[in-house]
Amino acid sequence: MLRLKARAIIVYYFMLIKLYPENPDSRKLEGIITTLQKDGIIIYPTDTVYAIGCNMKSQKAIERVCQIIGKKPENANLSLICYDLSNIAEYTTPFSNTIFKMMKRCLPGPYTFILNANHNVPKLFQNKKKTIGIRVPDNNIPREIVRFLGNPIITASLRVDDDLEYYTDPELIHDEYGELVDIVIDGGMGEMDASTIIDCTGDEMELVRQGKGLVDILAD
Repeated sequence: MLRLKARAIIVYYFMLIKLYPENPDSRKLEGIITTLQKDGIIIYPTDTVYAIGCNMKSQKAIERVCQIIGKKPENANLSLICYDLSNIAEYTTPFSNTIFKMMKRCLPGPYTFILNANHNVPKLFQNKKKTIGIRVPDNNIPREIVRFLGNPIITASLRVDDDLEYYTDPELIHDEYGELVDIVIDGGMGEMDASTIIDCTGDEMELVRQGKGLVDILAD
């Protein structure tokens, strides 16, 4: 009995991994990367709210994420978290220099930019998705995960019962989702404001959602 109890405690603390945004532990990151490479799902902090995601190369994991958030893959508004803007051309059609300068000025930061997707995105999501959200959060934890992994991760905000409220306490998140996901990363208390969403697919940039990011950036 003692051995079984001890093993359960070890599993619990493996599921809830503490990382510090200022200097994420590389050995813990390696374990997270291994989980992602094996179709695992993680919950992690960003510069806004906590999010759920997986390796963009794992269709099995993408389907699991959609099931957890209660969306069909063809209807889920999934975005990509990138380390920086260097490889977004792999997932988007060409866009104007004005948009690029805007993104470069805002990122890393609490913004999601909606861009026209290229032919790689429908293959990624196994649907007819023609747009893709791009995030480069100002938080070293998800960015270092992406850097170690070598490619973006899929992301969706972690809402409370699909309401406009968000989970902020990683321990409560673990209590709620610990049996559904593989790892919950404790990066400290999250925020209640999600990212500001800007649609860049038309002739002019359009504010879709006011979030943490300042919108007066559109007027610059």
